[in-house]
Amino acid sequence: MAATLSTKTRSRGRRTGGTYRPMAEINMTPFIDVMLVLLIVFMVAAPLLTTGVQVDLPDASAKAITDENNKPIELTINKEGKIFIGDTEFKEDRIVPQLKAMSEERTEQPRIYIRGDKTLEYGKVMRMIGAINGAGFTKVALISEQKTR
Repeated sequence: MAATLSTKTRSRGRRTGGTYRPMAEINMTPFIDVMLVLLIVFMVAAPLLTTGVQVDLPDASAKAITDENNKPIELTINKEGKIFIGDTEFKEDRIVPQLKAMSEERTEQPRIYIRGDKTLEYGKVMRMIGAINGAGFTKVALISEQKTR
């Protein structure tokens, strides 16, 4: 960044005497400081916005899914057996109609990710997968934590 020192110059008329020239450059330092603080705030806050319902996912050694052009619908079953779509809780009999309503506004069939707590009984998750698949949704996947070695 460059700085300019103003020097005292004489005006055209004698009545005004010597004046300083106005500085015509913008000081970028405060702007950059604010932008860096905002960047740090968003970097810290972004991971907190990814999931709404806290679930203890099981471990698996599967590859991560990388196709992000079609945003999936996340269905979560917590350890109490409550079912959520995003952050909103639904009764088990309302899940399929809600998924159908959400898929009507999409051009292609949505992907549905099921996040089930690892302490949950296996039958509860399978009943949910069966109901979703029976409604005509074929892109259903289970979400797990990456297995640490």
